[in-house]
Amino acid sequence: MINELMPLTATLGIRTDEYTAAQVVLSMDWSPSLCTANGILHGGVIMALADSAGGACAFLNLPPDASGTATIESHTNFVGAVRSGTVTATSTALHRGSTTILVDTHVRDSAGKLVAKVTQTQLVLRGRG
Repeated sequence: MINELMPLTATLGIRTDEYTAAQVVLSMDWSPSLCTANGILHGGVIMALADSAGGACAFLNLPPDASGTATIESHTNFVGAVRSGTVTATSTALHRGSTTILVDTHVRDSAGKLVAKVTQTQLVLRGRG
């Protein structure tokens, strides 16, 4: 489902584990092709996973008259490294407004250890009339 909405997720091998307005959970496997030095999953890949989960969460929480969403601000705190296994992003909406949606995302490794905490603001898009 997520691969149709965001084609980049297919390129990165991102899977949909849960897809509801209350919570979006996306995961992907560590791969040497997605790493930086010393076999550590690249921070940009982790951010892409988190942004995809956050964007999907915002999309599912759009007001009825909205046509889509776009990330306008994202803040990431990295607190760990991923050297193997699976990484999972869990997103929940903190605020559902008429112009913006605030999303909180926790990224965890296979052992459940927090790897990154991401807060993003999604703009609510409407068609031009």
